[in-house]
Amino acid sequence: MSLAMATPTATATAHLASPVLFSSSPDPRSRRPLRAPFRRTRLAVVASVPDPADKPVEYTPWLIAGLGNPGSKYHGTRHNVGFEMVDRIARDEGIVMNTIQSKSLLGVGLIGEVPVLLIKPQSYMNYCGEAIGPLAAYYQVPLRHILVIYDDMSLPNGVLRLQRKGGHGRHNGLQNVIEHLDGCREFPRLSIGIGSPPGKMDTRAFLLQKFSSEERIQIDTALEQGVDAVRTLVLKGFSGSIERFNLVQKYKFNRA
Repeated sequence: MSLAMATPTATATAHLASPVLFSSSPDPRSRRPLRAPFRRTRLAVVASVPDPADKPVEYTPWLIAGLGNPGSKYHGTRHNVGFEMVDRIARDEGIVMNTIQSKSLLGVGLIGEVPVLLIKPQSYMNYCGEAIGPLAAYYQVPLRHILVIYDDMSLPNGVLRLQRKGGHGRHNGLQNVIEHLDGCREFPRLSIGIGSPPGKMDTRAFLLQKFSSEERIQIDTALEQGVDAVRTLVLKGFSGSIERFNLVQKYKFNRA
């Protein structure tokens, strides 16, 4: 499966051939030609601008990868909220995740009219770069159109943050992605806050723990807000809307 790379034209028009048919009358003299109705298909191509300062429109797809671990025993755990976000995007945008390629479960579709490739690496968290790097190279997706979604213990539970670039913040999965993108860190990322381990709780045990009922409500709300943020990013780039989104997220649980 591959994403079609459109040329920089506003609209492409395809004409379907019109075959000649004949009437079914048994009289040979009445076998007059009948022409099938003329059909026309119009294909419109629209792309996103990665930055408001950049004038030219880019006809490139987005690769959106959620980090997590495959398998039912990891479903609903803190470490798998990246998978959950991709599932929510796929559901809301009508994208079917039914293809296996490069150690990933993936789906190809559109957000608006911008082509996107949704990815859930199946190589486990610490090796998810082995899936994302080759797919980014195969589909020729530039760094600025690779969005990585992952859990973040430095943010309160349910708080989101969307950034143009950054480090790995001691997140093993994100570190592996950077390694398989030739050490480059200049790609967007959406971090989902999961809170930090209480007391002296083991970090690994905390990451593989499921959310409490209250925390689950916060995460579900965050996933809804995250879908809107991803849609805005894909269609408008890092605009003022993203800055306002981050500001609202930062203070959304503050009490007056």
